[in-house]
Formats: sequence, C-alpha cells, structure tokens
Amino acid sequence: MSLKKAISTGLCISLLFTSGTPALAGSLNSTNTAQPPSYNYGVLDSTNLQSKLLLVEQSVYGQEQTGALLDRISRLETDFYGKTSSSKTALSDRINTLYSTMFDNSVRPSAITQMNGIEWFLSRHISIKSITDRLTTLETQIYGKPITGTLQKRMNDLAMLAYGNSDTKTPLIATTIPVDTLVKIKLVTPLNTETSKVGDKVKFQAAEDVIYNGQLIIAAGAPGEGVVTKVKSARNFGRNGEIDVDFQQIQAFDGTYIQTTLGDKAKKEIENLAMAAGASIAGIALLGPIGIVGGIFVNGKDIDLPTGTESYIQTKTPTNIYAIQTNLDDNFKVNTPPITEEESNSNSTDTSSNSDVNTSPSTTTENSSSSSSTDYNTNTSSSNNDISAENNIYDYEY
Repeated sequence: MSLKKAISTGLCISLLFTSGTPALAGSLNSTNTAQPPSYNYGVLDSTNLQSKLLLVEQSVYGQEQTGALLDRISRLETDFYGKTSSSKTALSDRINTLYSTMFDNSVRPSAITQMNGIEWFLSRHISIKSITDRLTTLETQIYGKPITGTLQKRMNDLAMLAYGNSDTKTPLIATTIPVDTLVKIKLVTPLNTETSKVGDKVKFQAAEDVIYNGQLIIAAGAPGEGVVTKVKSARNFGRNGEIDVDFQQIQAFDGTYIQTTLGDKAKKEIENLAMAAGASIAGIALLGPIGIVGGIFVNGKDIDLPTGTESYIQTKTPTNIYAIQTNLDDNFKVNTPPITEEESNSNSTDTSSNSDVNTSPSTTTENSSSSSSTDYNTNTSSSNNDISAENNIYDYEY
C-alpha cells in the first residue's frame, strides 16, 4: 500500500509542473518590466556623429569599416558619389551629408527609401543585406553581371527600370502607421534556451507586406531587430524553458524604424495562427506533450525556434512615414482584438521616444494618408541633418 501511495504522490507532483503544448505566444514573452541595468538594450544614437558614420557604413557595406576616420569618410563619398568633398569642408558636415543622403526623406527620397522601392518593384520584397549587395544581386538578375559605376548612378539606372519611365524618384505619399498595427514577422536569428543568452541581438524580417489604403507601409523582408532579455533552460519536474525577447523595432518602407513589441494583440494573433494550423506546424507548436513517465524526474522541454519561425508583433506608437501607392489589396490589421477603454487610455499616455535611425517625415498629416505624391523638387523643408548648400557638393537624381 505504501508503494502505491509513493507512486501516486510522484505522479501528482509531476502533473503539477507538466505543461501541454504551449504556443509561441507563451514562449516569446514581451518585456514590459524594467530591464536589468547591466545590459544596454538601446539602438545606436543617431545624433552622435560616430554613430551616424557607423549607420551609413552598415547600410552601404553591411558592417563597420576599419581605418582612419578621414579615410572611411572619403571611401563612402567616392563609392556613393564618385568624388570627395573639399578638404576645407568640416568632417562633421561631410558625415551629416552622408547620413542625410542615406536616411533623410524631408527633401528627396533617401537612399534607403530608393533602394527599398527599387528592390520591391523589381522583386516584390526587400532584403536585409547592404545596399552594395542588393544592387549586385539585382544587376546580376537583370543584366547577368554587376554593373560598374557609383552606387548613386547604379541606383538611378535601376530606378528607371523599376518605375517604368524616365522618372527615377520613388513616388512617395505621406501617411501614418497607427499604434497597434500588427506585423507578421519571421526570425532570422534562431532562438534556443540552451544556446541563447541575455543581451543577444535578435534579427527578424517582415514575413509579408503591410498594405493600408493600397499603400505599402512595410515591405515584405523589411529588417527588424530585438534583444533577448531573459533565458531559462528546461528543468526537472516538467518545467519548460523560457525566452523573453524585446522586439524593439522594424523598418518601414521609407527607412524609418518603428517601435514594436510582442503585445497582447500580437499574442492573440499568434494563438489564432496556431489554432488555424491545428497547433502542429513547426515554430508554432513548439513543445510536444511531456508525459509523466519517470515521475518526478521528468524534464521540461527546451525552446527551439529555427530561422524562419513566424510570429506577430505590433507597433507601440503612431509613426509618420512615407509610403508608396500600389494596386494591392489591403491586409492591414490594427487594434485586433478590440482595444478596451483601459488599453486605449494607456496608449494615449505613452510618451516613449522613437529610436529611429532617420528622421520622420517633415509633413505631418491629420488624415491617415495623402491623396497625391510628394513633390521633392519643390519641397523647401530641411531637416536638422542638412548642411549648408555650399558644403553639399552632390547632385541627386532621386
């Protein structure tokens, strides 16, 4: 009799700690609590000149370059424009010019916007690779080999093919991405409770376009970045592993980085995705039934999310951006499920700042979209990153 009682007790304890088939929504948790002070989860500060130069190099070459500061600036200018600025021009002005060219949409479409437009029109998705690699890939697909010349000229030549006429400018429309816009994503960085560590960067991409009023606001393939904030490996008594990821931001069509999170609405969408798939597809039904064989010695399951695992995130704040008009049907999802009054009040008081690597549109629209394209030839507004006309020696076709 005592043996039966012991077995029964062991089984009961095991069942208390045994979970069924948790979905991705329960494995990748949004981090809403204060972060451990020993880690810096922020993105690069785009007001710092050194950070600006690094961001330009990452966009053009895919990584930070080595060498003296002057040599790095001169290389960027030569590769992009075909010439360097005067030796009398301050280094800060030269960096600001490069940064403005790459990210600022207030006067003309930025290089990032232009590259996104070209790639999307020619292939219906964009890449997380550098501009140099993206141009090489497109040229090889179209011409059979990469084309020589400055990055600026190569982009302008492809733009003429992408837009089907002699206008090389990406036709942009000012619009706003509302708070709680849902974005379907797929992991680029695999996650595993046995190998992932707190502080690890997590790269991901938009799994599909986000179309609103026929406008492309986030393109399929758009890069995003987050950080691992908590990792717990599987333990005895059937306790499963945990990974908390702060999905910080994703790039809009115009290069603006939008603050994002794995919030309640995104988790609900993940649950719907899992239910529609019968909770059995890879990356959604992560953990199989654990069972109770072995009594109190049964182990929980570790989380293993391979590259390509799909999930959802949502935007944290309304963000002004530039989009392009398409003939595609809307797949825009916002405020699903319906926001409660308490959630609405919470959103309206959210004053957190956006960690953009580029400026927001200079034109703020009261409505969600504008009816006509922005004319960059007549736009006289300027951003804080612009430098005086006499120092800006470069001609822009886009």
